[in-house]
Amino acid sequence: MWKSSSQLAVGSWQSAGPLPTVNRQLPTYSVLIALGSNLGDRAYFLRRAIHELRSAVDVVRVSSFIETDPLDAPPASPRFLNAVIAGATHLAPQALLDELLTIESRLGRRRPAPRNAPRVIDLDLIMHSAHRLRTRTLTLPHPRFREREFVMGPLRELGLGWRV
Repeated sequence: MWKSSSQLAVGSWQSAGPLPTVNRQLPTYSVLIALGSNLGDRAYFLRRAIHELRSAVDVVRVSSFIETDPLDAPPASPRFLNAVIAGATHLAPQALLDELLTIESRLGRRRPAPRNAPRVIDLDLIMHSAHRLRTRTLTLPHPRFREREFVMGPLRELGLGWRV
């Protein structure tokens, strides 16, 4: 209980307890990331990417792996294995994209390459909380994810109840 000013001598005031502390935790963002691979041991590359993602994302759910035909790819491109993960991160959108690109590189993806060329791993940031963003390198939410069954199918399987 606080003492009134009439009860206090100069320099002797007291409170009923410690002052509240400021919560200095970083903000947490919900994220959706699509994964795909159509070269080499595709399931291995997806599993390895999920493992690597755990350094930046608290992975909450992982969809099944589904096999899909390549979309807008060069002729005779191999089929993809795809998945979607849902998780949480403290990273801002651009920082998370940079981490995704680093993981792709670590797993053997080489850039630049022809558009939609076969690749060992592809990590797409689909959503980053409610952020809407358009920069030279990143658009959120991903501009074509609703048109891509290889994203929407696994996303529905996760049963998140998100309006997308």
